[in-house]
Amino acid sequence: MKHWQRTLVGPDAPLRQVLKAIDSAGVGIALVVDDGGVLIGTLSDGDVRRALIKGADLEQACRPFVHTTPVVAPDDLEEGAALTMLRARKLRQLPRVDAAGRVTGLSTVGDLLDVPERPEAVVIMAGGRGERLAELTRTTPKPMLNVGPRPILETIVSSLAVQGFRRIFLSVNYKAEQIEAHFGDGSDRGLAIGYLREDRPLGTCGALSLLPAEVEGPVLVTNGDVLTRVDYGQVMDGHIRDGASATVVVRDYEMQVPFGVIRAADGRISGIEEKPSQVFNINAGVYVLSRAALALIPANRPYDMPMLIQALIDADQPVRPHRAEGYWLDIGRPPDYDRANAEFGAVFGG
Repeated sequence: MKHWQRTLVGPDAPLRQVLKAIDSAGVGIALVVDDGGVLIGTLSDGDVRRALIKGADLEQACRPFVHTTPVVAPDDLEEGAALTMLRARKLRQLPRVDAAGRVTGLSTVGDLLDVPERPEAVVIMAGGRGERLAELTRTTPKPMLNVGPRPILETIVSSLAVQGFRRIFLSVNYKAEQIEAHFGDGSDRGLAIGYLREDRPLGTCGALSLLPAEVEGPVLVTNGDVLTRVDYGQVMDGHIRDGASATVVVRDYEMQVPFGVIRAADGRISGIEEKPSQVFNINAGVYVLSRAALALIPANRPYDMPMLIQALIDADQPVRPHRAEGYWLDIGRPPDYDRANAEFGAVFGG
């Protein structure tokens, strides 16, 4: 919220002033702070109304009516996580505070969802078994494993929602009922969530053949086990701008040789390089596919994304790389899962 300072009042402010602050800010709440800006509590318009009904006077100080245990969030909480927190707690407002408890902002459902709605559909591939995570996925599908305080898939969906993507399809197979029970039709999140139900594993992109006929593309596709801060809208916009058939998000991956590397020729050593590194472009598991690409996917049979990308290249269709900057982690093995949990708070804010 841009003008959150309008919500601030002191504990001795009369109820009349609190009402003026609530009306001026237009978000239904006032934040009560001390002289140092530390949050004491909150007062909603409903709180003031109930106080007046019980006989309070408009000139009476608001202190006795303050809700002193409001739900708050750290000031560095990522917007997607803030939106999830608001929805989970059924709140309309979420004060932001720093480590000392000083108010630094105010998040509202309206602000977080007040971004231009994107028309493009999204598919999240969430049907895999996650066999490399062994016991962790015996009773839970990998995308529903908690990283930080919520499932991996919840973080991905929230990030997409904050960026304006509203129509989301979840490709499901292994323990699909858990995913469907958690997300439903998405209406409680302000989203339209549908399901591409695989009756058997269809590979890393075969489920895209199950998309409704009216979804012509471009479609954003992301793996359900990738945590990233990529700007999905920027990926989509670049794809459309360049007229690509497919966009593959790529990132740098550095591999270091743990030994000195010898250069030799004609029986003589010409040099030695100590523990050199080489950087590769790797597939980040996020794509945009246009109608031409979707048309190549065979109906309801196993098909993998590398096969599709190679088929487009062989057909001389434009395949565009999009370099991803910032955080990215594919959660494929137990060490990756442990790392994701260790890093989640710093990257996504809790």
